[in-house]
Amino acid sequence: MNSSNPIFNHITLNFLSKCQTLSSLKQVHAQMVTTGLTHHTYPLSKLLYLSSTLALSHALTIFNQIPNPTIFLYNTLISSAISSTNRKCETHLAFSLYERVLWDKTIRPNSHTYPSLFKACGSHLHGLALHAHVLKFLGLAYDDFVQTSLLNFYAKYGNLGVARYLFDKVRNPDLATWNSMLSAYGSGVTSEEEDTSISMEALCLFTEMQKNPLVKPNEVTLVALVSACANLGALCQGIWAHVYVLKYNIKLNYYMGTALIDMYSKCGCLDLAYQVFDELPERDILCYNAMIGGFGIHGYGHKALQLFEKMKFQRLVPDDVTFVVTMCACSHVGLVDEGCKVFESINEDYGKEPKLEHYGCLIDLLGRAGRVQEAEEKLKGMPMKPNAILWRSLLGAARVHGNLQVGEIALKHLLELEPETSGNYVLLSNMYASINRWEDVKRVRKLMKDHGINKMPGSSLVEVNGAMHQFLIGDKTHPWSKRIYSKLEEIGKRLQQYGHKPRTKEVLFDIDEEEKEDALTYHSERLAIAFALVASDSTAPIRIIKNLRVCSDCHESTKLISMIYGRDIIVRDRIRFHHFKNGTCSCRDYW
Repeated sequence: MNSSNPIFNHITLNFLSKCQTLSSLKQVHAQMVTTGLTHHTYPLSKLLYLSSTLALSHALTIFNQIPNPTIFLYNTLISSAISSTNRKCETHLAFSLYERVLWDKTIRPNSHTYPSLFKACGSHLHGLALHAHVLKFLGLAYDDFVQTSLLNFYAKYGNLGVARYLFDKVRNPDLATWNSMLSAYGSGVTSEEEDTSISMEALCLFTEMQKNPLVKPNEVTLVALVSACANLGALCQGIWAHVYVLKYNIKLNYYMGTALIDMYSKCGCLDLAYQVFDELPERDILCYNAMIGGFGIHGYGHKALQLFEKMKFQRLVPDDVTFVVTMCACSHVGLVDEGCKVFESINEDYGKEPKLEHYGCLIDLLGRAGRVQEAEEKLKGMPMKPNAILWRSLLGAARVHGNLQVGEIALKHLLELEPETSGNYVLLSNMYASINRWEDVKRVRKLMKDHGINKMPGSSLVEVNGAMHQFLIGDKTHPWSKRIYSKLEEIGKRLQQYGHKPRTKEVLFDIDEEEKEDALTYHSERLAIAFALVASDSTAPIRIIKNLRVCSDCHESTKLISMIYGRDIIVRDRIRFHHFKNGTCSCRDYW
């Protein structure tokens, strides 16, 4: 018997594939040595792969006994090391093997070397160096597998522009490649400003994918799509995705269920979100977090607390996110004592130390309730150094409740931590404007100008007949612009008839009262509402997504508009949902 006997080779390899213990693997390995099969690359690669699944150290021992390992064998072991369950420890081994490849003058890395290594990159710089190696050893002729691994790497580190460029270079993207790019859009948002545009890109990309009859969406695709719909408040597309899941019997597991709960919550359909939650065959902590968060942003703090208790009754242990969404739910409706108890339970009931995000919720909870001084004391008494988010929360509370002294202290710390973030300057500028300190407003705005900082413009998205329409303040670029402004004029007259007096303190410029009233009229959500009144069915709810906090004048106006025109208006601002109906709002003027 020797390695030229095909029947014996087949039997040996068959036994090898069935090995489930290290001892049985060693017996087959001994047979391979005696018959000479270890001199051939394919049997060796199979041996290395199976050894690595049982004991990676044993696979390395075998590898080190091979006189002149080929790049194929190197690739096998590198891939196995990256796929190891103890990946953190074995990543170093993978890169050590790659270093040996670079030192070996008889072999060169190939297209199968790099995909695994890009998965294991621990930093942006490591990946950039690896990309340079790809260009050095493979030139521009690398295949789609390398292209996709590069795409995933750049998406992982937030460089979506490069990721999309690489995606567009793939000749015939398969489902995995489409999913990589769609998922990248879902996880690559690095700021609130980017959120809308990136989600729009995801929807456009999915539309392109549908044009390819050979590529059918799967669970990964639909989770990415539903997440984009959640960010945009694109209910029609989100419902389409849900129907697709049901029609093609895609398993409604934790990930899909959580994505749908989040989407329906963020699209203003809390009943549908809870229906999905209630019908899930199994629920994990992620499902509960999504549903508690949904109750919270819609102003159902008591229901959020009930679900928090129910989750504990199911013997699910709250994680960091659970405490955050539960405390936020308390904050949105002024359940200060209840929120404080949740904060205290982190340590008292679960033996954990509260993290920065939990202190952030506590500061927000106290600040919204007007307990600004207490919020400042809690912030200063934290065991860790406060970050910009906490100081900004305190500044926001100081602005709402008119505590200028605390606001100035918070801004001082914010400018040290984030000197180029426009929102910090804007909050203090707004505070000065609200008390007519226009010289201080000019001083703050000059600071912004000197630092080259621009204020983020307010924008609103509205979905009409399945299409998304975006408006900026004073926007006249929409094709229906004349009809929109004509409707705004009508709305203004009817608001006056109902006794509405514009809250001109919300206009943060030193101009006369008439000009201030005009400025309020052209806020982005007013334009979105006017368009929806003109372009949509008279019975359909109007759903708006706004990137900033709703101002008090728009809030009062929208309450009246909902009554005057008999329309339900659902607005999601940067903080929470407002359900306007028959002249009232679900937030009860607490937001």
